[in-house]
Amino acid sequence: MSTFKPRFESLVAIYDHATKSFPDRPLFGTKERGSWQWMTYGEFRKTTDQIRGGLAAAGVTKGDRVAVIANNRPEWAVAAYATYGLGGAFVPMYESQLTSDWKYILRDCGAKVLFVANQSILERIQGIRDELPDLETVVLIDGDAPGAEGTTSFAELAKADPVPLADVDGEDTAGFIYTSGTTGNPKGVILSHANLASNVSAIHEFFPMSPEDRSLSFLPWAHSFGQTCELHGLFSMGASMGIAEAVDKIVANLSEVRPTLLFSVPRIFNRIYDGLHKRMNEEGGLKLKLFESAVGNAEYRKELATKRRRSGWADFKHDIFDKLVFSKVRDRFGGRLKYAFSGGAALSTEVAQFIDNLGITVYEGYGLTETSPIATANSPSGRKIGSVGKPIPGVRIEIDRGATDDPKHGEIVIYGHNVMQGYYGLDEENEKVMVEGADGERGFRSGDMGYVDGDGFLFISGRIKEQYKLLNGKYVVPTPLEEKIKLSPFIANVMVHGMNMTHNVALVVPDFETLEPWAKEQGLGSDHAELVKNPKVVEKLQAEVDEQSKDFRQYEKVRSILVSADDFTTDNGMLTPSMKLKRRAVLKAFGDDLDALYSS
Repeated sequence: MSTFKPRFESLVAIYDHATKSFPDRPLFGTKERGSWQWMTYGEFRKTTDQIRGGLAAAGVTKGDRVAVIANNRPEWAVAAYATYGLGGAFVPMYESQLTSDWKYILRDCGAKVLFVANQSILERIQGIRDELPDLETVVLIDGDAPGAEGTTSFAELAKADPVPLADVDGEDTAGFIYTSGTTGNPKGVILSHANLASNVSAIHEFFPMSPEDRSLSFLPWAHSFGQTCELHGLFSMGASMGIAEAVDKIVANLSEVRPTLLFSVPRIFNRIYDGLHKRMNEEGGLKLKLFESAVGNAEYRKELATKRRRSGWADFKHDIFDKLVFSKVRDRFGGRLKYAFSGGAALSTEVAQFIDNLGITVYEGYGLTETSPIATANSPSGRKIGSVGKPIPGVRIEIDRGATDDPKHGEIVIYGHNVMQGYYGLDEENEKVMVEGADGERGFRSGDMGYVDGDGFLFISGRIKEQYKLLNGKYVVPTPLEEKIKLSPFIANVMVHGMNMTHNVALVVPDFETLEPWAKEQGLGSDHAELVKNPKVVEKLQAEVDEQSKDFRQYEKVRSILVSADDFTTDNGMLTPSMKLKRRAVLKAFGDDLDALYSS
């Protein structure tokens, strides 16, 4: 039984602590008319208290569901903490989701109140309002709401008199986070105040931050990683968050907000890795040689460190390289970035080491929505690149080797304060994944494969459901292979395929920013639809796949590829809102063409 004693018992306790302890500190920054404006903790409390009063006037009581369809913004956090303060459950959704997804979630959770970001979303909701019998009030965040019954504006809602904070228990439901649904409908993960507050408390134990810390927020708070680790975690420590304008503005916003911390999924780190390598290769000459020498020296120093040795000459060169090379790169991120936190999927070792070489310490962690989400993490007290760290305080990991055909790897089973209360209304699904430990503690079958090394660090191998068998009897876990292949600057996306086949093939989406200049040099034109059919392009991309696959086992290698001009996106249904690949959707669109590769 764990002896971990959480600092906070509920999100309401976190709210009360943070807003009273740091009233004058900046909390949320937004860019308005070309300059960054910051809301303080005290201003946040005042607005949240008013919205809590407005929700109470709208009939929200303990146990009711309040939903939101909005990207990260201060009003998102206000609505969330106003809901927690009444003992209600907060249900976030993505602006990028289909209307059918919103309808399913709103009906499933029985939301009484819904916050929407803008007029466009409001109009889509009004179109399905008759199919949402539990929905009583829709709150428009931006602008004045139309005079329709059951519709009001955020500004109007804030005019109500504040009401006291409710008496919230740790076992009370804090919210539902709906899983992305790579197969079937999304499932509502029920997370209690104790689940989330204990996860935040554990962050204080293994990675304390300060009110001086700041992040640039672009991970969606509708996803558990962004919500717990960044929003609730930094809020509890008095730190601040600048909210990115858009994904394509992240680099520009980094130099303006000057964060000390970066919370991201591997996709963003891969872009940094690819972008810098592209830039260096394009510039060539002395700059490229200097860059390569700096990286090589950093790798050499790490190698010495593993042997507990040092070199004065290597240290001297590192100081020079840091001033001439690495500091210039860090300046693009604002010049203050110290730590980068990666989660949501496995970060390739090459990328992690590269970011680390720049002087930005990478801490990779692991967890799922069902575990609030953090289960393991690297930290200042113990870090191993390539691993996802050790269990956080109050959490225990077991490896069930009976769940796979691999003698070393097994299914990761997670026990502790972070394990969800269950999937809402899905008893059969709960029976499949929920387990009870020897001492009665709640456990969760993750569906992920992995192993724990002799030092207690967890390593992830992939998803059990994604694992497939080739005709030679060998098992392939595609995700790590895909992440490695995507390190090619010519490849934006890839899906490896080979279930019940003799070998692997792949669907490849080119990175046209890199491919087009190369194609121009070859005299191949620039039309994307024509380029992907060109034999020279296919040959070039196959060579890139082969180069990135040189360390794969022989049976894992990709022998032929299909090239597509259409990327995987949420709009075409091939990515979930949390950017996970929907393999069934890709196979539905490209399965026949991929199978044809075996007979060509």
